[in-house]
Amino acid sequence: MNKKVAFQDLGLIDYKKCWDYQEALFAEILAVKSANRKENKTAVTKNHLLFCEHPHVYTLGKSGDEKNLLVNEDYLKRRGATFHKINRGGDITYHGPGQIVGYPILDLDNFITDFHKYLRLLEESVILTLKEYGLESERSPGETGVWFDVGTTKARKICALGVKSSRWVTMHGFAFNVNTDLSYFGNIVPCGITDKSVTSLQKELGKVLSIEEVKNKLKVHLINLFEMEII
Repeated sequence: MNKKVAFQDLGLIDYKKCWDYQEALFAEILAVKSANRKENKTAVTKNHLLFCEHPHVYTLGKSGDEKNLLVNEDYLKRRGATFHKINRGGDITYHGPGQIVGYPILDLDNFITDFHKYLRLLEESVILTLKEYGLESERSPGETGVWFDVGTTKARKICALGVKSSRWVTMHGFAFNVNTDLSYFGNIVPCGITDKSVTSLQKELGKVLSIEEVKNKLKVHLINLFEMEII
């Protein structure tokens, strides 16, 4: 098992450029696994953890409904936003500045071959980060992500998850609203869920946060939960 993980903070990066980069890393790991299986090798597979922010963009998962994008292409252009249909699970979501997007590209054979638990650990990293800011968040039964006030009329999501996996290799990941402009969520039915709203750390605490500080706290929790060795 190789628990070494190459960490990169890509800063503000175009969605398609980052997606292509993810795909290349993902394909490289799968190629090693395929060669190991065919040639009875034991070559070590690499792991990656990418943090970034994206310019305004809406992404629709492979099981999503395009009707959950409530505006047309002209409106998107006026708001400086783009739209991509992508190969992760889940429905539609928004990415933009002030949001921490995390892309773990991991060979789960190096960590834990339980996809359900993998998702729960991603959620837990955000739950523990929020706890450091005095906020008690939780999971919503049957819905991935991290929420506040589940089961009430005030239920709201602060972190969305959408992932892809093949042969225990993961890509895509989570989007954690820190100083996010939440008005952009008004153009979609977030994750296809009509009866719950979205929130951000800034909204919950009533102040702008240091996104670098939040990233560092989140990174520590991911390292501890997955027992990663960052390189």
